[in-house]
Amino acid sequence: MGGAKVKVLLRDDEYAETLWAERVGLHRYRLDNSPFWAYGLSWLDVVEAHPDENGQLAFTRVVEKSGHRTVRVIFKSGIDEDPEGQAVVDELVRLGCSYEGMHPGYIAIDVPPGVDLMRVAAYLTEQGTQWEHADPRYSELHPGDE
Repeated sequence: MGGAKVKVLLRDDEYAETLWAERVGLHRYRLDNSPFWAYGLSWLDVVEAHPDENGQLAFTRVVEKSGHRTVRVIFKSGIDEDPEGQAVVDELVRLGCSYEGMHPGYIAIDVPPGVDLMRVAAYLTEQGTQWEHADPRYSELHPGDE
């Protein structure tokens, strides 16, 4: 059922973004990149999407989680200008993660199944890197801990 890539629109009250996806069933699409703004989604998750009033495929819900997780990292200087930032990203890759950048200072990190999310979080914290949990959110990992 796969084939050509399509764009799936994700939007909330503040942001909108489109992610590449591949059709895997009726109104079902497997995401083919990591979100930069949306929460609760990761690379290879299967989502439901329907055409909106403009004909754009719009995200409705997550159908199947892939097991991948997403954290996002912000560097004051982009990794193209900051050897310390590049070293952080290189270590994440060594730990088994991959990444894509919205620009060199804002990067979505894919934490695949089998890579310890808490180890990644501890490493980023130890480095003093500005980062956030995107999928799962911090509140899902630590309910009641604000």
